[in-house]
Amino acid sequence: MAVWALGLNHTTAPLDLRGRFAFAVDQIAPTLQSLRSAVGLRGHPPVEAAILSTCNRTEIYCAADRPALEHTVDWLAGSGGVSPALLRSHTYTLTDGQAARHAFRVASGLDSMVLGEAQILGQMKDAIRAAETAGALGTTLNQLFQRSFAVAKEVRTSTEIGAHSISMAAAAVRLAGQLFEDLRETRVLFVGAGEMIDLAATHFAARQPASIVIANRTLERGEKLASRLGGEAMRLADLPSRLAEFDIVVSCTASTLPLIGLGAVERALKVRKHRPMFMVDLAVPRDIEPEVKALEDVYLYTVDDLAHVVRQGEASRQAAVAQAEAIIDAGVQNFLHWMDQRSSVPLIQQLQAQTDAWRTAELARARRQLARGDDVEAVLEALSRGLTQKMLHGALAELHAGDATHREQTAQTVSRLFLRNGDPRRDN
Repeated sequence: MAVWALGLNHTTAPLDLRGRFAFAVDQIAPTLQSLRSAVGLRGHPPVEAAILSTCNRTEIYCAADRPALEHTVDWLAGSGGVSPALLRSHTYTLTDGQAARHAFRVASGLDSMVLGEAQILGQMKDAIRAAETAGALGTTLNQLFQRSFAVAKEVRTSTEIGAHSISMAAAAVRLAGQLFEDLRETRVLFVGAGEMIDLAATHFAARQPASIVIANRTLERGEKLASRLGGEAMRLADLPSRLAEFDIVVSCTASTLPLIGLGAVERALKVRKHRPMFMVDLAVPRDIEPEVKALEDVYLYTVDDLAHVVRQGEASRQAAVAQAEAIIDAGVQNFLHWMDQRSSVPLIQQLQAQTDAWRTAELARARRQLARGDDVEAVLEALSRGLTQKMLHGALAELHAGDATHREQTAQTVSRLFLRNGDPRRDN
């Protein structure tokens, strides 16, 4: 069997392109049927398939008796209405061991926007349940994903991969959590709608705050990000009048002048009756006037402040990632070993069928002899001799056939198979 994966994610494709390949849960069954019909080859067993579709990635996993990556790319390009050439420039294709490694890393949270986040594991399990319900999940993919879930569990229990942030955005969430007892009770404002705000908003959204608002100069772009996060958008011009509503403010725009001044924050604090505000300025140059940091009830952090927090955890993160990768390596090797063993299954089945036929024939002969009243010991002796002769016939015939080289090779094989030391029952 061959295994392959095709995917695009937050690191390879822009949001608008990812949106073309987002499949809703109620679309998965017919989509899998379409995929298997397009990728499958006439005269071959049906293709196994599963689709993982989240806001940050769409990935297709397939297994069949031969790979069909090009057909998979063509099908996905057609489903999104783009050319295969464009799609290839934003996707990754992986086969066999690399496909397994990728699935294990995704399940373990090593390929996520937030290192070690647990949400992706639940999404993968949902994707596999959907594939199984659609009848698209076979033995090979089932093994791949069950092993990926086991590896992810070991990574989370044996390492601290989920305890260490990897970005300034994640560091901001950690610092906010130190100020507010429960982030679910906070109202969060994001100023801007670029990549950094998108990343920061994703981190904060994972903590399920009471509300999320995106303030942006272009309302349409702000609405697009807000809709993905389950929040609302507002115009940048309304920021001064609404600033007091928010417990947390994260800003990152391309403005050359500060957007949030000292006076606006002072007025907001009065309306809030001096309840604390947590503010993060990710912009260079600054979006928030530096004098704001001196206000008693404001906790303002800049890019440099967050970079220091990130550096503090670097050694711990690297150790956790190294541990996780070692666990994944072992999981990949075990899966590939299982795949190799699967190639022997047809031969094993044939051997078992042949030996069962011999056993059935000898038992039938023994029963006939016993029915005639033959001596039991003689019948048992004949039964064992008949089985032995049938099992050794092929090996003995090969030992007497062919040239000297062939007989020598056969002799070595027969010796390994039939002259092993020890009790064969212990190998079961």
